[in-house]
Amino acid sequence: MSAYGFVKIERDVKKAIPNPNKPTPQTGTQLPRTQVSDFTLNYATEKLPAKVLNHSIRVYLYSQAIIKDQFPQWKLSPELVFVTSLLHDIGTTNENMHATKMSFEFYGGLLSRELILAKTQNQDYADAVSEAIIRHQDLGETGYITTLGLILQIATILDNVGLNSHLIHEDTLDAVNKAYTRDGWLNCFADAIGNENRLKPWGHTSALGVDDFPNDVLKNKLKYEKL
Repeated sequence: MSAYGFVKIERDVKKAIPNPNKPTPQTGTQLPRTQVSDFTLNYATEKLPAKVLNHSIRVYLYSQAIIKDQFPQWKLSPELVFVTSLLHDIGTTNENMHATKMSFEFYGGLLSRELILAKTQNQDYADAVSEAIIRHQDLGETGYITTLGLILQIATILDNVGLNSHLIHEDTLDAVNKAYTRDGWLNCFADAIGNENRLKPWGHTSALGVDDFPNDVLKNKLKYEKL
């Protein structure tokens, strides 16, 4: 089960990584090339706006770097992390936002489960992707999460708000943001937060603060917006 991340780990990053290793420069930006990876990348490229797609790929590259430095014992495959990263914001597309009254992470998780289950015929794989996506904004200091879910949380909040930057080397951030440019990502994401809070004021995004969350995004000091 560890290959799919179904291992209990603290949801609080400080508890999950009490003594972080010094991050190392990882400037390679290669992406997995497998049948499932290519299928999912093609799907994401078709469905996601370019800014969201670049964010999703940055999330994958951050995740791989942090896993290598902080969790070298993990058995998550690059393909699994890549697929999950590509699909984690699929619920934010205009089509999907208006297709349901569900919070975007929940609907995105369900859509992704159906997509990956149909492609792989592997329920554990599909469940792992879905669970991580549903919980990728479920931040907190108590309880547990899967290893796949934790790394998705760490990488997304790093790219969006700049938290946990001590877990990744500056050279890695530079390389990733140059290869997959932000192009005004922070304003784009802040607008997406506001859009969901307007359309679905009951949604889970509101748990992060209706005003605080977009403000924290716009104050991200790791912008790299001019690269």
